[in-house]
Amino acid sequence: MDVMLVAVASVVIIIAVTALAPRAGVAAPLILVLIGTGISLLPTTPAIEIDPELILAGVLPALLYAAAASFPAMEFRRELTAIGGMSVLLVVVSAVVLGAVFAAVVPGIGLAAGIALGAIVSPTDAVATSIIKKLGAPRRVVVMLDGEGLLNDATSLVLLRSAIAATAATVSVWSVVGDFLQAVAIAVVCGVIVGRLGLWVRARVRNAALSTAASFVVPFAAYAPAEALGASGIVAAVAAGLVTGTLAARHLRPQDRLSEESNWRTVEVLLEGGLFLVMGLQIFGLVEDVRAEHGSLALALGVATIGAVGIVLVRAAFVLPLLALLERRRRRAEQVREVVHGMQARLEAGRASSEEPGRGLTAAAVAEAYAASLPAGMDPRRRRRAVQRMTRRVEAEQRRRAAPRTERREAGMATRMAQFQRRMLRKLADVDYLMAAPLGPREGMVLVWAGMRGVVTLAAAQTLPADFPQRSLLVLVAFGVAAGTLLVQGGTLPWVVRRLGLAGSASPRHAEGMEGLRAVHDAASRAMLDDPGLRRPDGGTYAPVVVARVRDLVLRDQEDQVEEEQTPEELATQFFELRLATIGAQRAALLEARSVGRYDSVLLNRALELLDAEQIAVEMRAE
Repeated sequence: MDVMLVAVASVVIIIAVTALAPRAGVAAPLILVLIGTGISLLPTTPAIEIDPELILAGVLPALLYAAAASFPAMEFRRELTAIGGMSVLLVVVSAVVLGAVFAAVVPGIGLAAGIALGAIVSPTDAVATSIIKKLGAPRRVVVMLDGEGLLNDATSLVLLRSAIAATAATVSVWSVVGDFLQAVAIAVVCGVIVGRLGLWVRARVRNAALSTAASFVVPFAAYAPAEALGASGIVAAVAAGLVTGTLAARHLRPQDRLSEESNWRTVEVLLEGGLFLVMGLQIFGLVEDVRAEHGSLALALGVATIGAVGIVLVRAAFVLPLLALLERRRRRAEQVREVVHGMQARLEAGRASSEEPGRGLTAAAVAEAYAASLPAGMDPRRRRRAVQRMTRRVEAEQRRRAAPRTERREAGMATRMAQFQRRMLRKLADVDYLMAAPLGPREGMVLVWAGMRGVVTLAAAQTLPADFPQRSLLVLVAFGVAAGTLLVQGGTLPWVVRRLGLAGSASPRHAEGMEGLRAVHDAASRAMLDDPGLRRPDGGTYAPVVVARVRDLVLRDQEDQVEEEQTPEELATQFFELRLATIGAQRAALLEARSVGRYDSVLLNRALELLDAEQIAVEMRAE
């Protein structure tokens, strides 16, 4: 009964704080940490210690899966350089630098134990970064922070395992690198397989509630085998989430996706709030352990302060050159843009004049575009050889085109040219994305200040063996770093973002994206409704009056809804069939636009949600 009362009280607190915090202008996680800390310090509250495995295996896979499932895949691809650097290199650098500092200031621990503590406090928390999402900060900054929080846990946990092993035996750098690569590779394979299998199963369950229930199993089904194989279960859960988020619109019904989104949001709110509340509730037990061992909290507070300041300084030193690298990439994109635009114009001109696709693309033009896409600092001789190889490939392709053709060869060439044009569209979209969202000093300051630590740090600290040197002290230091960065940086982050003029920053592609998506929507509808080969599912033809009515409804954006009794009974079925088929064509066009990356991901997701709602409404009326 006591456990039930605690659980109910915790849920009530989480709901109340989450609902009221926005009115107070304070992030809910900060209030929950303070409430938990206050409760833990009450004389009647016993020392509370949560099994770290409950957090690492029972909560984080679900939260990170949900975050990954809503993460835009095209932006993940575009920011892979930054995300990879911040989630791998930055964690390694932070762990080593801070490890050396900890080893120097904490008595009784060596470098290996210091690096273990450095690995614990190095990763940012994907849950903690939820604070910045509510501020309307630049989308690109949010994507980088989200991607970093999703992936840096694996780097931290592998380093932690290696550092713990190094306290008892010698561990080589190459063995750590090998362990990390193996852990990530196995985890990604497990996650992709489980993610695809989950979609396959859910596509065959024609019940939204059961489909959502099946989605709750996916993160743990990915986590368990990865951990059993010695890999990172966290990365496996993230990989499964990315696969689900990317392919769900192609495989699942709108009802399934809407039900899943709604239920997972509820789960996220409760689990996130519970984690922050748990952080505060554990403070009393940690304080008592350190007092019993050291008699004072001064050392723990001092080391935690050094760690909190150190991670900000190391992060700033890493982000500055990263921003310079990204700016170089943006400038190079400017050089490539005109060349790619010219090639795209030639393709369009060749298609408009019914010429052979790609006739206007000479070997010199392709070589010019390829040369412009190479790194600016590349050795001239290597650049020349690379361009020559590309030129020879293009010339060989042109010779194949000039050879006598069969129907199969022409079809293959048409497919290759379509793929080439799609790659160019994606390249143009990537260039436009980089041009529209530059990262300057203001964005860099937000990236540095938003690198808060959270529950993952505390959970990782509690996995230290019982006989680890100065274990209680190190766990309290980890808590101090996590709570300190969360309260100080998280509490001042809204002020920093507003002071820098970045609050409420709308995507610069928003206005043009609204119009562009409408054009994609209409083009897909026209292509389908004007197709002379349009057929019903049973092979029959649609009545002209039905096609005209659907065309009016879709392309003229009329508000009146066609009721079944307004259409003759024999035409009602055709109307709803054609309306749903048109929605399917519109969705396919939007998904293609998403895969190319031509429009803002937020707009694309909103357009897909509206299509889902429209399909549900049509299906309900059809029934």
